[in-house]
Amino acid sequence: MTVDSTKVPLKTKRQRGVILTPKGLQRFQSAIHKWEASQVNGSRLTLEKLSEHINVSTKTLSRLLSLNLGVDQKTLKLCFNALNLELYASDYVFLNQQTEVNQQAEAEVGSSPTFTSSENETGFPYSDAAELFGQKQQPLSALNLPYPDGPVGLDSPFYIERSPIEVLAYQEITQPGCIIRIRSPKGMGKSSLLLRLLAFAKVQKYHVAALDCRQLDSSCLTDFNKFLRCFCRSVAQALGIEPQLDYYWDEEVGGKLSCSFYFKTYLLKQIDHPVVLVLKDVDRLFEYPQVAGQFFPLLRSWYEEARQNASLQKLRLVIVYSTEEYSVLDINRSPFNVGLPLRLPELTHSQVHDLAKRYGLDWSTAEVNQLMALLGGHPLLTQIAFYHICCTGISLEQLLQQAIDRGGIFQAHLWQLWVTLQKNPDLVDALESVVKAEHSISLNPIQAYKLESQGLIRYEGALVKLRCELYRAYFKQQLQSSEKMIASV
Repeated sequence: MTVDSTKVPLKTKRQRGVILTPKGLQRFQSAIHKWEASQVNGSRLTLEKLSEHINVSTKTLSRLLSLNLGVDQKTLKLCFNALNLELYASDYVFLNQQTEVNQQAEAEVGSSPTFTSSENETGFPYSDAAELFGQKQQPLSALNLPYPDGPVGLDSPFYIERSPIEVLAYQEITQPGCIIRIRSPKGMGKSSLLLRLLAFAKVQKYHVAALDCRQLDSSCLTDFNKFLRCFCRSVAQALGIEPQLDYYWDEEVGGKLSCSFYFKTYLLKQIDHPVVLVLKDVDRLFEYPQVAGQFFPLLRSWYEEARQNASLQKLRLVIVYSTEEYSVLDINRSPFNVGLPLRLPELTHSQVHDLAKRYGLDWSTAEVNQLMALLGGHPLLTQIAFYHICCTGISLEQLLQQAIDRGGIFQAHLWQLWVTLQKNPDLVDALESVVKAEHSISLNPIQAYKLESQGLIRYEGALVKLRCELYRAYFKQQLQSSEKMIASV
């Protein structure tokens, strides 16, 4: 079924119930930590175990911890009482109530070209905690349906939570000296999740510094000492601290010791609140083994030392990437096998159905099935499909028929994948095997890992299969064209 873009719903569903305030969340989390310390020897509780103790469902607990979805006031009191905590009026607000939180000043984008930061500058466009978590969504007609080519905005109705991932991220970022690793292929929603994690950190009054490794000059990546100085200077500037690198840097002891000394005795000593340090697209560093082979073990050493170093406990590290290159890393010194790993899955049938409703589409189960048969729940491709159905008037049937046409709505995405594959002929051969297979097959582990990192295949146990039928149709066509070109030479 199609809809005219002028008929997008004018109303959004009214949210009811109460949500925790930042103060209430802090009290609740502190009570959880105390209970862990007294009852389970300090071991971290899973969401399921916490659910059993409090005697509410994991779904309700996820709603409570998300700071986004309301719960019944009696349920909130039950949760607090289960942890021997009295519920105060300052611990919650009603969703339809204007609060002081709604009066926070609009955050400004950080001035550094590489980092965005500070206690009052997250570098992301939101005005307050309520809007930040979608509590002040505009009517869809006022949003003009922006093209889905980047992170889903904090005030957008088109962000689909994939519980319990968001809650796990919010919980972990409050842990001293933690590492959170967000790994998924492009288009799966890493940036959208990161946007919300940093917004949550802002509510907690944390400082935020985000480094996009794709913005680093090559000249900074060919010399490890120069890279570390650039890294330290950028973090200092992001935190609004005078770098003073020369004063703390000692060439005789080397870059790694100087960098550690600089963070522990200078940067982290200057601030009272935790620092969330985000490293985005760290895949690029693997192109420079002389940097990656030393920098990542350094991060791992900070994570281990944080258990007894009060300064390093202020550091909360978030690493965002699509793939790892284990050949340049010592697995015993790598940060990629410690901390909280988060993988973003494809959208489920119910989530795609929910997203269709948010776009104003009254779709049947059969129509959702048709789209999922083509796209497999791929978040970005699903958003692109709904955007074009709403804004261009294309029908689902037309979309299915024109999916791989030159100039079709998925062409840019598909072409980028094909161009990337051309750089590695072995991967093209491996992909051809998967495209031609009618069922899941066994593949060389290294080739399978690289194809999965690009989002082209998915695992089914020890076997692999193509991620979606769109890829099968497109790459089958491309491979046949290549064979004809070779035969004609």
